[in-house]
Amino acid sequence: MTLDIPVADAPKSTANLMPDAQTVTSVRHWTDTLFSFRVTRPPSLRFRSGEFVMIGLPDERGKPILRAYSIASPNWDDELEFYSIKVPDGPLTSRLQHIKPGDQIILRPKPVGTLVLDALLPGKRLWFLATGTGIAPFASLLRDPETYERYEQVILMHTCRKVAELEYGRELVEGIKDDPLLTEIYGDSFASRLLYYPTATREEYPRRGRITDNLASGKVFADLGLPPMNPAEDRAMVCGSMALNIDVTKVLEGFGLREGANSDPKEFVVEKAFVGDGI
Repeated sequence: MTLDIPVADAPKSTANLMPDAQTVTSVRHWTDTLFSFRVTRPPSLRFRSGEFVMIGLPDERGKPILRAYSIASPNWDDELEFYSIKVPDGPLTSRLQHIKPGDQIILRPKPVGTLVLDALLPGKRLWFLATGTGIAPFASLLRDPETYERYEQVILMHTCRKVAELEYGRELVEGIKDDPLLTEIYGDSFASRLLYYPTATREEYPRRGRITDNLASGKVFADLGLPPMNPAEDRAMVCGSMALNIDVTKVLEGFGLREGANSDPKEFVVEKAFVGDGI
């Protein structure tokens, strides 16, 4: 296990220290365990909304500490956005959580990932199923006009332990529904095509419970006025912990959906490079 780097030893500025460097343009701390930040975009970087890249910082010896992070901004954005947890003894996030505008991070401009529209067969409804910071790739896809070009309805299910941890998703959805570009392209009724279903598991909230429970019980379908998932009309993307991936996969397969990939599109895909505990 990599040893923790005390806050006092974290670099005051990472400017001009490394190759593949990009400059931090803004940082927002959502809770004491969650933050997002934006960095400059390499001119050569081209990516599909939903993909991830390797980002990081050098350790005290100058050796890069890199982890896979989903790009939360859409592919048309001039900057790159990322959404992260804070792990006190995490090899990377113990340092990354202290970045500020003007600092630099390492960003390897080689995007990959399974959560892309091309990995799914055509359908009517697209479900985004996320826990915690697993919402990041969907923040990219939700802001991409191509998502609404391919699907009549888009449903975001986001589950967190605490209510405050849902704030990133709430602001995201509100901003998208008021997005002038998407409204111009798809009309005033565009906002009704995006459905948002946030739930908390450890605090009181209007909607409670895990994604798997709300899907398997049919509660989410009843609450949103939608038919149960079926392989003819529904497509899904999953991003969360390994336990979530396994449990949701079983539920989706129970509805008759099959797991696909970039090379073999089917009814749902799962991101296996999710940044979770220990980073």
